[in-house]
Amino acid sequence: MNSISDEFEDFHGNAYVSLAIIYAVFATCNWLAPSYISVTGPRIAILTGACCYVLFIASFFWPHDALLYTMSAIVGIGAALMWTGHGQYLTENSDNETMSRNAGIFWAIFQTSQFAGNLFVFFIFTKSKIDKEQRTIVFSVLTGLAVVGAGVLLVLRKSPQKLLLGEAEGVSNADKELRLPEPRREKPLLAAWNAFVDAIRLFLTSNMLLLSLTFIYTGLELTFYSGVYSSSIGFVKVLGEDRKKLVGLSGIFIGVGEVVGGAVFGILASKISRKCGGWPVILTGLTVHLFAFISIFLNLPNDASFKDTDNVGYIETSKFLALAGSLALGFGDACYNTQVYSLLGVLFANESASAFALFKFCQSVAAAISFSYSTEVGLYVQLAVLLVAIFIGTGAFCYVEYKVKKSKNESPQEIDPALVDATSGED
Repeated sequence: MNSISDEFEDFHGNAYVSLAIIYAVFATCNWLAPSYISVTGPRIAILTGACCYVLFIASFFWPHDALLYTMSAIVGIGAALMWTGHGQYLTENSDNETMSRNAGIFWAIFQTSQFAGNLFVFFIFTKSKIDKEQRTIVFSVLTGLAVVGAGVLLVLRKSPQKLLLGEAEGVSNADKELRLPEPRREKPLLAAWNAFVDAIRLFLTSNMLLLSLTFIYTGLELTFYSGVYSSSIGFVKVLGEDRKKLVGLSGIFIGVGEVVGGAVFGILASKISRKCGGWPVILTGLTVHLFAFISIFLNLPNDASFKDTDNVGYIETSKFLALAGSLALGFGDACYNTQVYSLLGVLFANESASAFALFKFCQSVAAAISFSYSTEVGLYVQLAVLLVAIFIGTGAFCYVEYKVKKSKNESPQEIDPALVDATSGED
């Protein structure tokens, strides 16, 4: 955005404002996405969202303030449809044994875009100032990939007709509190309205309110790793003339962390969740993110998030430590997101569209607010906010998982009739 503004005097588009609009609209439309999906199904919702992404990326060929912010709103709508539809589609194609595995595999595949995309940018952005030729190449490739990706979505299979997650097992008292009525066959408008009402009812349950604290943290750290941190590295002049290339390299390391985290927990998910649940993975994410926050605080100056700066951090600014922070941010993010997906898919199987919509609602509200204040506050304040939020969000997740597990253990177990007959004659 800065490079476009330098070339076109009448363009004043702000990247943080664009991102704030995206996530504000995303948050709002998450309440409506379940209604849309109740009429069209998850596959159509995902495809509709993909088309919105194509329009957003293509709009950068014609730099204009109004077009940028309008397309930001459009892609916010598309994001709500795509992510909510994805959550339901993933749940419909999983069971209790495979939900954690599938969430991990999805996250690993999804985050390869971080690696591939930023590797591409790393070789394209070879100058300290990004010029029109470089931008044209990047936007052309990304638009082409988005079109191909939308086309691939046309061949998604229908979800198999089978029992929903958890139906084959006994339903505990906690599940009864969480689960809403079975899906109804209704007229489109009535179905859309009921889906909206169900989303509100689900949001007001105690477990969802607690989990919203975890969702908020994921939104705050999403803003930080996707829009603030890599740019901050590129603004620190002491890192040399090739510091703009480090923006892409930072994204690559974030992507590597995400892919490794998703792959590891995709492979080990069933073993970990069966024995311990998701809390060991969440605590791993907590530890890794704390390392990232502390190293960034020491390594980068406070004003690095705004513009090019001659200042340095509390220690000698290091490229290697900066990239280690990127790797840690990505790996920790994978820890949180894979376990959130797994928990939602199991606990809210009967209302998966509403559950994932509420997850993305809370996450995107936090992201929108964070992108808004990112233009005003320094790096250190943003790290302080993340530090407080990570402890609250982690505690909330672990408490909900513990409460649900305890409730299931305390629920009455079925009695073997043969055993009753064998002991009926005893006093």
